[in-house]
Amino acid sequence: MTQLLNPNRHAKRVKISAKLGMILTSCLLASACTAASVPAGSPEHEANHSDVSNNDAVAKNKETQVLQQAKQIKDDLAAGNYEALTPYIHPVKGVRFSMYAYIHKDADKVFRREQFTTYLQQSRVKFTWGAKDGTGDLYITTLPSFLDHWVAAQQYDFKDATFNQFQGSGNSLNNLKEVYPNADFVEFYHSGKNPEYQGMDWRAMRLVFEDYQGKSYLVAIVNDQWTV
Repeated sequence: MTQLLNPNRHAKRVKISAKLGMILTSCLLASACTAASVPAGSPEHEANHSDVSNNDAVAKNKETQVLQQAKQIKDDLAAGNYEALTPYIHPVKGVRFSMYAYIHKDADKVFRREQFTTYLQQSRVKFTWGAKDGTGDLYITTLPSFLDHWVAAQQYDFKDATFNQFQGSGNSLNNLKEVYPNADFVEFYHSGKNPEYQGMDWRAMRLVFEDYQGKSYLVAIVNDQWTV
């Protein structure tokens, strides 16, 4: 049975549609008027522009400070002046060492300031730092030896450093931003030197910083390289 259209109902729908159209038009006009009410050059416009400029300046200043800290830490590591790192270590969280890009939150070695100093002096104490890629052999050595041979900061040049930007990327998962979502990091990158490896002998060292009481402190040193 065919349903007949009710002309009165149709007319009501037309009126409702017309009203909705008028309301939408009014909203768009109001938005346009609001945007136009803050003309360029007005105090309000200049204030907004000033806030953006100030935020950019603060961000740039922080980047410069973190890069300077990272350079000093890298230079101290490269020179074997390990005790000089102590003031840069986070006062509460200490510093984590990760052998590869994937950070093992429950297994990586973490040293508080006093522990770091102690085990630099007690250089015969050995730690298990993790498993080597490819062989699975445990890497067991002292703190000074780990800094000498695994961190190996002497191979990096500051001119190749990047702020909050990854350069090296291999098969290993990189979860730095998941583990440290509010951190800044500086990556030192070495592209490799043996042509036979076609660039697969690259290395990277990431110094990770978090803010504490208005200052950036080192919370992690993450190494990375090509993995199988």
